[in-house]
Amino acid sequence: MNAAVKPESIPGQSFGEQDERALRDRMRKELPADTFKSETWRVIWFLPLQLVIWGCLLTILMAGLPWYANLGLGLVMGHTIGCQALLAHEVLHGALGMSRRWQNFFGWLGFGPLIAPPEFWRKWHNSIHHAHTNMGDTDPDSFGTLRRYKADPKQKKFPKLAPGSGTWYSLFFLTYSFSMHAQIVLWLQAKKRKQFKGFNRRLAIIQSLLCVAAWLVLAAISGPLALFTVLIPFMVANALGQGYILTNHFLRPQTETNNPLDNSMSLRTNPVLDRLHFRFSHHIEHHFFPKMPSTKAPRLREWLETHYPERYVAPTHWQAIKLLYKTPRVYKTPTVLVDPNRPERTVDLLPLQKAMCAATYKGSATG
Repeated sequence: MNAAVKPESIPGQSFGEQDERALRDRMRKELPADTFKSETWRVIWFLPLQLVIWGCLLTILMAGLPWYANLGLGLVMGHTIGCQALLAHEVLHGALGMSRRWQNFFGWLGFGPLIAPPEFWRKWHNSIHHAHTNMGDTDPDSFGTLRRYKADPKQKKFPKLAPGSGTWYSLFFLTYSFSMHAQIVLWLQAKKRKQFKGFNRRLAIIQSLLCVAAWLVLAAISGPLALFTVLIPFMVANALGQGYILTNHFLRPQTETNNPLDNSMSLRTNPVLDRLHFRFSHHIEHHFFPKMPSTKAPRLREWLETHYPERYVAPTHWQAIKLLYKTPRVYKTPTVLVDPNRPERTVDLLPLQKAMCAATYKGSATG
């Protein structure tokens, strides 16, 4: 594993302010105390989500509906599986309270279909990603630095799959990449990275294989209907999650300070979808307070937009997706993206910050 890139070690490319602790302290002081209180009652949302998933599945298998009806049910089923994973993300961060055993139970409901066992997700996401967000080659969710690809040229094939590479097959990346990346982290990174020391990787591999086996059993039971009960739901669930996850950090600079205002990005999405997706669009807010219930995240957004409008970056969801497909994924420097297969193709991220910050967004909205 390569060491993290330090922005200040590259002349002219320093970025990020070391004020994240002061910001957290100030927000805790100025926002209502219940902003940070867990909301166990929200676990009830798993009931309607499960009813929709199983209702769609059984209807497809038993009702004998025409293909277009099954397609619609498969899309709804996949969307609901994705929504359930977003709620499970909150659960495993502790935003809904509960014991670890109950958190794992609901974590299985949310992440099992996406082949990411709860304890593995905790280690990968809660412990490592949150502690090393956009830090050089240390963040397991980043495509990393150009140094990595120069050290191992064979890795240059991987960014061709991703949005921004310009390949036709990159259009499908969102539909499978969450589950694929989970397996890359589990089978490869967890074996080599010191951050996974002490983690029961063998158990997580067995659990992941059982998740795959469950999908295969469902496919066998479904026969030709597996297109609607397995493939489409799996792709839609992946795409829903990745439509947020890939925009959370990939368009932001790498930093050494782990300040969410500098290395993370929120989104502005449809209000109805925002509620269905448990406000996962409020990602800067989440990185400041991972255990904060998503229902309270709008309070934090309003506070940040008021006090730091030029640092708070939150474009529209569609704008972020378009930018994702127009920019390369590897970092030449902490503030410049590069295509390792076409090194002459670079994008400076700092102008994007100005274009997407709250001050610009509010100015264009009012104008």
